[in-house]
Amino acid sequence: MTEVSQANVPAAGWRLKLGVALFGLSILLPVIGVPLVAAIGLSATTVATVSGVLLAGAEVLGIAAVAVMGKSGYAFIKNRIFGFLKQYGPPAEVSRTRYTIGLVMFAVPIVFGWVAPYASGLIPGYAGNEFTYAIVGDLLLLTSLFVLGGDFWDKLRALFIHGAQAAFPKTTG
Repeated sequence: MTEVSQANVPAAGWRLKLGVALFGLSILLPVIGVPLVAAIGLSATTVATVSGVLLAGAEVLGIAAVAVMGKSGYAFIKNRIFGFLKQYGPPAEVSRTRYTIGLVMFAVPIVFGWVAPYASGLIPGYAGNEFTYAIVGDLLLLTSLFVLGGDFWDKLRALFIHGAQAAFPKTTG
């Protein structure tokens, strides 16, 4: 991530403002436009075509926003957004109780997703509500990553690094 020093912060000129407006439009276009087109009641072919054009247009607008802002403007916006999100991110270390709760929250959706197709008759209300169960499981899994804290993110990331090694804490007693 590129750091932007105070001397490098771009003035809120027209390029930065236009870039932010284009970037906002690139986000709003698919979020508002696609459901609006689907709600109008056009044929499925027309809805698919217009939705595809809106999604492609959003991508083009996002690239145009970065081009208009320039490298320094993009780095400034990126640092502002990540700086804002970082203060609400998971803490580096968590208590043992919170870690245990997080591990249960992490494991339950994985085990449930693995067992549910084989034991669907034993799960109350599962038949016909598979999608709801899947969404709740996904949300529980994502929430568990925040409950587990930043150290767990490092452990999870280490799974995908060939040379990473586990470091076990020394136990006393």
